[in-house]
Amino acid sequence: MARVNDIRFIGYGVSDLEAEKRFYIESWKLEEVKSPDDMVYLVAPGSTATYSVRLRETAEPRIDVISWSAKDRDEVDALVPQVEAAGGKLINQPHDMNTHGGGYGFRFFDMNGFTIEVATDFETRNPEVLKSGEARPEKISHVVLHSPNHKGYVKFYEDALGFKVSDWLGDFMCFLRCNKWHHRMAILPGPPAFNHVAYDVPDVDAIMKGVARLRDTNGDITWGPGRHTAGNNVFSYYVTPAGYAVEYTCDLEEVDDATWEAKVHPPSKDVMDQWGFGVGGPETMPKPMPDAGLFKDIGV
Repeated sequence: MARVNDIRFIGYGVSDLEAEKRFYIESWKLEEVKSPDDMVYLVAPGSTATYSVRLRETAEPRIDVISWSAKDRDEVDALVPQVEAAGGKLINQPHDMNTHGGGYGFRFFDMNGFTIEVATDFETRNPEVLKSGEARPEKISHVVLHSPNHKGYVKFYEDALGFKVSDWLGDFMCFLRCNKWHHRMAILPGPPAFNHVAYDVPDVDAIMKGVARLRDTNGDITWGPGRHTAGNNVFSYYVTPAGYAVEYTCDLEEVDDATWEAKVHPPSKDVMDQWGFGVGGPETMPKPMPDAGLFKDIGV
């Protein structure tokens, strides 16, 4: 089965472009990169991708595109029939892309209507090697989505893009991987909506220093700091001016992709957060609302 191998970038539409840009640069510590158009491109310092976040001014917040990478052109081509067989709706066939960073890829609507891109041969950059305790993001770690048919959505991503189930939290949250890391995507019940995107930072000291900086520049933490059980990662969640949840995380579990056996973790407060001393909880996260960009590709 053909398979994507990592997450590349998230494209957002936001109603206050300057406020969102300021958050990502001043509070979150992404770096702005030169723009070939009227959108804003920002990169995580430790990322090989030329950008991690793309911002576009829109009347209401929406997810424009979620971009995944694949190994090579043959893999991209092989993913097309898988996507179609799983029920995805092709927006275009694989082609040489003229979006920022170029590459070879295609787009489709997933079963919820999110615009998904798969690409290879795009431009890359030399990443920084961040030091221990440095509260800046290395790269995107994972993305979490809601679906009214969350079990069907899990199967869709298994069949369409080759994801594998790593673990379940009860029967309502599934963690999916596309490489050696425990999860690059997770799926929850709810309306077709975006939950959050997480960024790796070097270690727990970086998490805690990030808490201090975000408190000074953007208001208090939404949930955390804590440590999940599925994936064993440390977390701290915040909300951007546009209302999108973002996470600093570290210590995500590395698994043997060939031998890992999925587990079901019984839901409990201790499983959601092994430490149990942080502020907030799932109930303090933004409430999922149907995304305004479903089944609406903007072509860039």
